[in-house]
Parts: sequence; C-alpha cells; structure tokens
Amino acid sequence: MLTFPLGPSSHLRMLEESDAGELHELIEANRPRLQRWMAWASGHATPAETLEFIRATRRQIAANEGFQATLVVGGRIAGMAGFHAIDWQNRAASLGYWLSAGEEGKGTMTEAVRALTGHALSGWHLNRVEIRADVENLRSRAIPERLGFRQEGTLRQAYRISGERYSDDVVYAMLAADWPEAQPRDTRAAQRRETSSR
Repeated sequence: MLTFPLGPSSHLRMLEESDAGELHELIEANRPRLQRWMAWASGHATPAETLEFIRATRRQIAANEGFQATLVVGGRIAGMAGFHAIDWQNRAASLGYWLSAGEEGKGTMTEAVRALTGHALSGWHLNRVEIRADVENLRSRAIPERLGFRQEGTLRQAYRISGERYSDDVVYAMLAADWPEAQPRDTRAAQRRETSSR
C-alpha cells in the first residue's frame, strides 16, 4: 500500500473501500465550509456515491494517472490530498487537498503537500506541480506559499462553484529545478558546500 509517514501520529495512505462510511461522515460534517470553495461539496452525496468515489481513486492509480490519498491523524481520517491528474507528456501534475475543521492550523496539511510534491518531483521525476486556490481561501493559499511555490498569476472566474458563482483562482507552481530534493545528490552537496563557504 502506498503510504507517506508525516509525523508520529499522522500519515497519508490510499483509500480503501472500508473507509467509505468514515469518509462520508467527515465530508458531511464539513460540507457547509467545504462547499464555499469546492464544487463537488455542493449538495449532498450518498454513502454509495462516496464508495464509488473511492473505487474511482483506485482506478486512477491502476491507470497510472495519479492518486488520491487520505490523511490519517491519530487513526482517524482527517482530510484528503492528491493529484487531480498527471500530464506525463509535459511531466506536470496538479495537486488538491481539503482538511477537516478540527485539524486546521496544526501544519499537518502542509506536511502532506510537502510529501506529495516531493514524490511527484523526486519520485516520478515530474518537472512541475501546480496548485490552484480561490483568491479568498487564505488557509489553502498559505500552504503553497509556506512551501516556496511561486505565485504565477490569477485566473479570473476559472472555476464554477455553484449556480452563477465563479471562483477567481490563484495559480502556484513548483518546478523541479526549484525543489531541493528533486536535484541529484551531487548537485545538492555542491550547493550546501557553496552556502557554507559564504
């Protein structure tokens, strides 16, 4: 199973069908706050639809088109993070995430995004990881900013949330050349020597 340790009591892992009930309850508990930012959170989903989502994530993995991971904290699901898709031809991927209200402000999602970005750039050897966030979603925007992603611009009315409401999305990107762990070991060592000699 694909897992990413994040801390003493938190990790990312693939979703299992047995997670459907717990994931559904978490989404429902957080739906009022999530639907402000994410179209998929508008309305209501059934437990059966949550199960089908989990199955779709497994098909995504099997097709080598990326993956969605569940964030587990203290043995309980606390959110999701993963890749919407992978553009293998251009060696690029887009990354998204959401977190339960009770886990906000603890740095857990920042570590999750760090781990996934590192996996994409160092493990898959992609060249670019992109994150988009609503201009008003300051908590979501803080994560790529904290990790050193470059803000590249704003897409006006790029994403329809519900009805006639559109989101202006800020685009952040990290390139392999700017991610230290994606560089060859000898390059990183040389950079450390250069830094220490200044």
